[in-house]
Amino acid sequence: MLIKSKIKKKSRMNNQYYNTNAQIFYDSTINVEMSALYKKFLPLIPTQGYILDAGCGSGRDTLAFIQQGFYVEAFDASEVLVKLARDLTKQNIRHDTFLTFTTPTLFNAIWACASLLHVPTNSLTQTFAHLAQMLKPNAVFYCSFKYGDNEVIRNGRRFTNLNADLLKYYLKDTQLKIKETWISQDLRPKREQEKWLNAILIKEAL
Repeated sequence: MLIKSKIKKKSRMNNQYYNTNAQIFYDSTINVEMSALYKKFLPLIPTQGYILDAGCGSGRDTLAFIQQGFYVEAFDASEVLVKLARDLTKQNIRHDTFLTFTTPTLFNAIWACASLLHVPTNSLTQTFAHLAQMLKPNAVFYCSFKYGDNEVIRNGRRFTNLNADLLKYYLKDTQLKIKETWISQDLRPKREQEKWLNAILIKEAL
């Protein structure tokens, strides 16, 4: 019960930040150039495949995938960001968390760009396992974390920082296996010194 209470408290802190700063976050991320990441991710998905945008934020990537002919479902934990994403995409973005989101759809891919980094380490494996249930066998899962090996609180948000070894550790009791990892710099102006761990995961067939 104590662990669940701490997780909920940390989640509330992040949601409060995004609800309070939703427009600032939206404005700072909506026009980020994402084509390099899309070029690594989208060729792994069948034409007109189904993508889950998990923690969609502004809806930027949801809209980009729809415009390229994919079918997309999306959700976010911030009520205010959900509204902004709905306005942008004209889609029914759901208000959900990683562990409350469910759907009968089985996806060809999950896109979790800079979103799982807010999940505490003590629920990260559970989160990966839950989301993997909504993937078809051999489907792909993109995720990104700030590069590091600790949990930190910064500017009203908590972050789980990972390296490739830690990511492998948190995946060990799931059907997800690492296909590829790489380090990149932050794509936002004036934040180029920040490093990110990017990963393509594959859901193994039973």
